Amino acid sequence: MSLAVDGLISGMDTTALINSLMTLEAGPQTLLKAKVTASNTLVTALQSLNSTVASLATLATKSVTADSLNLYTAKSSSSTVTTSASTSATSGSLDLVVTQLAQAQSGVTAAMSVAPTVDYTLVASNGAKTPITSASTSLDDVVSAINTADSGITATKIASGTDGAGVTQYRLQLVADKTGLAGAFALHAGTSAMVDGGTSTNLLTAPGAAVIRTAQDASITLWKGTAAEQAITSSTNTFADLLPGVAVTVSAVSTDPVTVSVSRDDAAVSTIAKTLVDSLNSLFALISTKSAVVNSTDSSGKAVVSGGVFTGDSTVRDVKQKILDAASYPVGGRSPSEIGISITKTGTLEFDADKFAAAMKSDPAFVKSVLSEISSRVASAATSASDKYDGMITGKITGQESLVKSLGTQIDSWDLRLVSRRASLERTYASMEVQLSNLNAQSAWLTAQVDGLNVSNGK
Repeated sequence: MSLAVDGLISGMDTTALINSLMTLEAGPQTLLKAKVTASNTLVTALQSLNSTVASLATLATKSVTADSLNLYTAKSSSSTVTTSASTSATSGSLDLVVTQLAQAQSGVTAAMSVAPTVDYTLVASNGAKTPITSASTSLDDVVSAINTADSGITATKIASGTDGAGVTQYRLQLVADKTGLAGAFALHAGTSAMVDGGTSTNLLTAPGAAVIRTAQDASITLWKGTAAEQAITSSTNTFADLLPGVAVTVSAVSTDPVTVSVSRDDAAVSTIAKTLVDSLNSLFALISTKSAVVNSTDSSGKAVVSGGVFTGDSTVRDVKQKILDAASYPVGGRSPSEIGISITKTGTLEFDADKFAAAMKSDPAFVKSVLSEISSRVASAATSASDKYDGMITGKITGQESLVKSLGTQIDSWDLRLVSRRASLERTYASMEVQLSNLNAQSAWLTAQVDGLNVSNGK
């Protein structure tokens, strides 16, 4: 608690005087606080930089392997046939005719109000039998039992009018979960033993029941009308690896041949290279912006030079140089500029799409090897800088955070020291006022004594 020490006797504004002295005393603490602010600003900037470098490492890693750059595009002459190509694709073409689409078996039982039994046997296309037991002859219980048996079919209860007595009737709609002949099934009323004995009833072939759609594989014909004509089937409407690394999906039957063609996707590889260069330049621009030195003037017109948060930071400078070297150094004794990736005089990279396209056309293997090596080196350098455990930037961040913690401890110590110093000054000036008061009282007493002597002496 502050003492009221303003100069009642001396007339001095001791509070203002103490505040001025405390401002001088707090100088070292003020410098510590400024260091904390600067360190926190640096930590924030480093965290942003670390995130950018880590993103670059992830991007570059995707292009490290040669296979990741083996990009092909597949096309179809018909909208009813779609294609997709993987990295294992090769150039080529194929004519095909779609003769049949895949479909899942579905059917409905005869109309009923209750189920004929609680025991059923599902017979798959391969003869495998799955016993199903319902809790009761309630159609809802039968539907629940079928759907929870994981038997490969889905049951639905559908209203189907009323019988002659006005009782509501229902049919069970049964649909295979998968298309193709392998999904064909029969649902028998009875146990598997009854099925084996041939005495059970197939609910889809009983009177009043119907198979709505039979199980069917998709089928295409290659080289139709030639001596090499060949039918290919699939349990789905997708034919995998019809051409190496190419999946073909059909959606309609055709009469005329549909041509599927596969070619190297040079544009996609160019996009990968450009994206990598753009990401590198974005990183370099971030570092340059935060390292820039700005010349300005203060309110008095005096020149002021202000450095950026990364100005003079050796860690950031080293990170930039390592990544730039990784992206621009020769590969196998040949410069990346041969494929359109070159370094500029300002320390950034430049991507020449036309030169890259020409190189891909003349020697795609070389282009992919150079791009793969550059990506590998950039990924390694970026990972080394941004690794969350021992990355260069991570270490710098950790060091700054430790510094902030240490400075905070020092600042807290200064708070106690300054409180003690203020109390000491207040006591000193309060004591001074007391001493002045005593001196004034003593002076007044002496003056009175002198005046008394003068009166007694007739003066």
